[in-house]
Amino acid sequence: MDPQSLALSLPLAAWAAHAVLLTRRLSAARRDPLTGLRTRAGWTHRAERFIRRSDAVVLLLDLDDFKALNDTHGHAAGDAALAATAARLTAWCGRHGFAGRLGGDEFVAVHRHPDYSRALDDLTAALNATVTYEGQELPVSVSVGSCRLANLPWPSLRDALSAADAAMYAAKGTTGRRSTRHFTH
Repeated sequence: MDPQSLALSLPLAAWAAHAVLLTRRLSAARRDPLTGLRTRAGWTHRAERFIRRSDAVVLLLDLDDFKALNDTHGHAAGDAALAATAARLTAWCGRHGFAGRLGGDEFVAVHRHPDYSRALDDLTAALNATVTYEGQELPVSVSVGSCRLANLPWPSLRDALSAADAAMYAAKGTTGRRSTRHFTH
């Protein structure tokens, strides 16, 4: 290769390498490194498209007393509880939906299941099972709020998340927690 061709191709090669690096960083920014779930931005982008295609249920989940778990058993145990919650939520979603991690101990999912009430009961049972960490059984309690888009006057992801959030906080207020609340209009 002559020097002039080489001089012209080097900037193009550098630009291509930089584009690959930026693409990888963007992809990594849309995935939570601890759980592998989509982050808020990645989940929201995909959920907007998902809800346009069919009736869906939006779920908002929050681990109860997560600070106490971290303070009592350490942050590594808290990370184990978060990873287990993500794995259980992902398994429950299966081919009917997908999950994300909003941050901290908050998770989100969108799901379309023909019998979602029974499916939510199954999810709540799975999420509230203990997590084994270093030979210890860690208690995990998760509050779940849900909103079926068909129950909203104007179905939108933002309104469904807001309604699921209100339902989740209502579930947190129940005795014994570990429950699910549904938004109905």
